[in-house]
Amino acid sequence: MTTMNISLPEEMKAFVETQMAQEGYASASEYLRGLIREAQIRRAKQELEAKLLEGMQGPAVEMTREDWDSIKREALEGLAGEAIRP
Repeated sequence: MTTMNISLPEEMKAFVETQMAQEGYASASEYLRGLIREAQIRRAKQELEAKLLEGMQGPAVEMTREDWDSIKREALEGLAGEAIRP
């Protein structure tokens, strides 16, 4: 893991400390990692929604066995990756 230093105004620092106490985070780093993970999830959902919208606006295409196998493989890889995350 790498280190990143950030500067915050005093009132933001106080907010982070309050959130840590209220939500049970052990450190400011843990709290910020949680916020970043949430932002990453939001971004992934936005990208998926954009792809789904694009697909819905395009012509209908018949799915092949290879398409379904690829979707299944990607889903299983994604689930395996989720199990590894802290």
